[in-house]
Amino acid sequence: MATMLERNKKVKTPKKSYAEHAQDALYREVWEEVNNEKTIKFIKTYSKHIMVAVFVVLIVATGVQIGVRTHRANQIATAVAYETAINSVDANALAALAKDTSGAMGDLALFQAYMLDKDTEKIEMLASDGDTADFRDLAKLHVIGIRGNDMTAAQVEKYLSDLNTKKSPFYYTAALTVAQKYLAEGDVVHANKWLDKIINDADAPSVISGTAQSLR
Repeated sequence: MATMLERNKKVKTPKKSYAEHAQDALYREVWEEVNNEKTIKFIKTYSKHIMVAVFVVLIVATGVQIGVRTHRANQIATAVAYETAINSVDANALAALAKDTSGAMGDLALFQAYMLDKDTEKIEMLASDGDTADFRDLAKLHVIGIRGNDMTAAQVEKYLSDLNTKKSPFYYTAALTVAQKYLAEGDVVHANKWLDKIINDADAPSVISGTAQSLR
C-alpha cells in the first residue's frame, strides 16, 4: 500500500483558470492601491514632522563633522603657537596662549611665561585660577617662595592646605615647607608634627625624608 507521503507526491497542483489568475491580479492591485493611499496619507499627515526630523539629523551629522574638524584644527593651531612661543622665548606670547587655551596646555603656557619673566601676577593667577590641580599646587609653592616671608607659619599652612593630600605630587614638598616655616618662627612643636609626618611615611622621597630627619 502506498504511503500518504507517496500519494501526496503523486498529487498534482491544480492549474488556475484564467478567471482565477485575473482575480489574483485584481487583489494585488487593490492591495497596492490601499497601501499607496495609506502611505500618501501618512506622509501628508506627518510631512512637517518628517521634514523636521530629517533636518535635525542633517544638522547633527554636519555639526559632528564640523566639530571634529574644528577641534583638530584648534589643537594643531595651539601646538604650533606653543612651539613658536617656546622657540622664541616669548613670555607674552605664552601668556596670550594661556588666555585662549584651557586645561593643562593653558596652565603649562602660563607657568612657563612666569618662569621667563618672573611676573608675580602670572603665578598668582595660576595658583588661584589654574584649570588643573597639579599646576595650581605647583604655583602655590612658588607663591610661598615669593610671599612666604610676609606670612605667618599658620598662614602658610592654611594656604598650602590643598596640597595636604597624597593626590598632590607636591604633598611632601608642601609638608616640609610648612615645617621649615614653623622652625623659622621657633615653633618646634608644630614643626616636629610636620617633620614626623614625613619621617614616618615610608613613601616619602629619600631626599625630603633625609632633610626632615636633619631638621628634627
